[in-house]
Amino acid sequence: MTRPATHPALVAGATAVITGGASGIGLATACRLAALDLNIVIADLGADRLAAAAATIARHAPRGASAVMASQTDVSDPAALASLDTAVTARFGGTDVLMNNAAIQSGSSLFGPQEVWDRVMAVNLWGVIHGSRAFAPGMIARGRPGLIINTGSKQGITTPPGDPAYNIAKAGVKVFTEALAHDLRNTPGAQVTAHLLIPGFVWTGLTRGERTEKPAAAWTAEQTAAFLLDSLAQGDFYILCPDNDVPRALDEKRIAWAAGDIIANRPALSRWHPDWAEAFAAHVKGRDS
Repeated sequence: MTRPATHPALVAGATAVITGGASGIGLATACRLAALDLNIVIADLGADRLAAAAATIARHAPRGASAVMASQTDVSDPAALASLDTAVTARFGGTDVLMNNAAIQSGSSLFGPQEVWDRVMAVNLWGVIHGSRAFAPGMIARGRPGLIINTGSKQGITTPPGDPAYNIAKAGVKVFTEALAHDLRNTPGAQVTAHLLIPGFVWTGLTRGERTEKPAAAWTAEQTAAFLLDSLAQGDFYILCPDNDVPRALDEKRIAWAAGDIIANRPALSRWHPDWAEAFAAHVKGRDS
């Protein structure tokens, strides 16, 4: 059976709303969807950033700037996302594709400043929930194929030590998106599907830090966007991206080990526990189950 070239929602004249769309994976995805002749709405913060991103997207769009809308929107504010939904409907008639992609990574520690935790949760987790709740009902009511893509993280699955607020927020995105997918497929008449994007190491403003050159291990945002669209065409829910350092096989072993902590009653985060280093190394090499 021949698979479709794209997801059925990705057709000319459809409308895509992308939060965190002024840079990184969001902007790269916006450019690819613009090239398919979708209307593109990017939501982000910073007027100058949004204007520059909109101009970049317009260069990829067959209809140019008329197919692009930029909105300063704080995804932590549900009223702002509800207003965005209304504005998109007024401009383009409704939304067919929603990518809840906005995120921050300011660094956190368990007993660090409360405001860091509050902001990470507000953007990375609540932004996804608010966006889905604001847009999904109208997308379902349109009665046409639709897509909701939520950007998660491998850190929300294997939860490595070092940035607990980010990990917890992204773990919540995974759980929420799974629940959303289940709800959508059990809603009579709904033609909207939900998908969890799980990027690898991607060279973006979120990961750049003080570096000025892309590390060899990292994928570009454009590679990630291409992988996303290919995976959507295949109907994947879990869009687990490799990078130039970690292939899918290694990701699978790391994820299996993390789940195995519960099954085998190992210490929490045993992958980073010195007493389990040898066992994990053997697992990666395939010498155990």
